[in-house]
Amino acid sequence: MVILGIDPGFAIVGFGLLSSEPGKQSLLSCGAITTQAGLPLPTRLLQIENDMAQLLDTFHPDAMAIEELFFNNNVTTGISVAQARGVILAAAERAGVPIFEYSPSEVKMAITGYGRAEKRQIMDMVKRLLQLKAVPKPDDAADAVAIALCHARSFTSRLQAPNAARPGSGRYAVKHPGK
Repeated sequence: MVILGIDPGFAIVGFGLLSSEPGKQSLLSCGAITTQAGLPLPTRLLQIENDMAQLLDTFHPDAMAIEELFFNNNVTTGISVAQARGVILAAAERAGVPIFEYSPSEVKMAITGYGRAEKRQIMDMVKRLLQLKAVPKPDDAADAVAIALCHARSFTSRLQAPNAARPGSGRYAVKHPGK
């Protein structure tokens, strides 16, 4: 199974691709989609959408794991990230890739066993679990690899449910007026 992990962002979208078999995961690729500051919002969103479509078309992942959005202090940045996240979700849906969402604490728990682990602890465990010589760079890519690894370590229970992440399954309830 190939898992695409996504750390959503507006200026930087981290991605990490893992090959996962029971008890063994390996890093296939990682990196970041970056958008240029100062460009209009629609231009940046279109770039994210196009780059995501290219990633999905190139690697044909079996699943996409993405971090749920949470707002810190800057609501304006959060709104931009939410819009970028929407474009990312739409690209995966268009490509027919099942989407799985994880909260930051779920990722931390899956990687370190502690839901309030610090970033350096998570990165160290990613390096160890994947037997890497160094932590993936940039940090957004490393976060995406952690999200993919979270899914790899918990996907067995999530994939047991039929159509767990498909529209109409209850996870994404789609209602059409007049139908």
